[in-house]
Amino acid sequence: MVNSKHTKSVLFGFTFVLILFMTNGAIFAFAQSSAPDNTLVGVVMKGANVNQKQAREATPLPPANYFDESFKLISEAGLNHVRFLFYWEAYEKNPELFMKELDAVANAADKYGIKVIYDNHQWHTSSWLEKRGTGFPVALFENNSLYPKDGGGNVEKPAKTWWSNFWDRSIKDVQGNDAWKLQSDFLKKVVTKLDSHASTAGYEILSEPHVDTVNEWAKIGKFNSFMTDELRTVTQKSILYSMNVPVDLKGPINLSPENLAKMAPTNKENVMFKISVYGIPDRDQYQKQRFDIFLKTRVLTGIPLYIGEWNNVVRTQVNGLFTLDPTKSGLNQDNTVAMLQSFKKENVSGSAFWKWDYNDAPTASFNIVLLQNGTLKPTQYYTILKNAVAAVY
Repeated sequence: MVNSKHTKSVLFGFTFVLILFMTNGAIFAFAQSSAPDNTLVGVVMKGANVNQKQAREATPLPPANYFDESFKLISEAGLNHVRFLFYWEAYEKNPELFMKELDAVANAADKYGIKVIYDNHQWHTSSWLEKRGTGFPVALFENNSLYPKDGGGNVEKPAKTWWSNFWDRSIKDVQGNDAWKLQSDFLKKVVTKLDSHASTAGYEILSEPHVDTVNEWAKIGKFNSFMTDELRTVTQKSILYSMNVPVDLKGPINLSPENLAKMAPTNKENVMFKISVYGIPDRDQYQKQRFDIFLKTRVLTGIPLYIGEWNNVVRTQVNGLFTLDPTKSGLNQDNTVAMLQSFKKENVSGSAFWKWDYNDAPTASFNIVLLQNGTLKPTQYYTILKNAVAAVY
């Protein structure tokens, strides 16, 4: 026979819990992600004011509710994570709007229970070196004949020279200030703005640093060690360092687990190694060998893997360079599930689908949402990802 006093106490406790979840007659429903608590499963998100090119004209802005609506849709898809891209040169262009946007992102993430990794991104180095590029500020290039404007930010000589000098820590701004210290000061401002938010999971030091010679691996390790030590003075949250570009398995840089391990910071506590995966790991020999190298690097360093970008694309060789072919790239339910299953099997710490952006991309599967008449509309790839996450996690 159940004790009546015990029954009353249970009922009282249940009623009390209900009251905690009710205000003015409304019951709050908290979004439940399909992913386990300790695995980040989400998308890469691009912003607006944090994405501006310092040496170019301003790009169009999204609707005022872009971040709130985006995080709402992300939560409704059963995702729990966003890797949010920002660019140092965008801060230099307009610090006030840059920081205001970070506030909006963090507040929306708090509201919907999404964990965010903030990524100091670069692509083709800087808008100073080429129109498509974004990343480092103009002050690290101007008034130097080695880095002429529009000289090329990828495999061209000005870019290679600049990155080589950056790893040697000889790059300075026009006032003679050290570029490494300038970057750490900038990142500390970002951390100070964001670190108190419950949604903030961590920070990526620098996405996809360039490696052009075999002696640069250890130099990048010194850079990552410096940045990690600097950031540890202002945060105890996760710090991420990134794989290099190019991921050339047969080139002169000698891409190997041993060399990738040299990039790791000395202080490895609460650190993750960010990689990108743009094909099912066993799709072909290149993808398999590539993924295996990263797995072996994890064994050597003891640092967890985080897949900061993933999709399924095909690259073809044009004039000696491999470039993405939108007509041959594609994503369906089967290969999306297969990719997530491979990530889960290898126990990666997190993954972020490329990409969530209000600007459309020529590669169809890069568009998880589209902006139509001022409203964000999920595409078929949103549904594919939502279903895949529910099936795998």
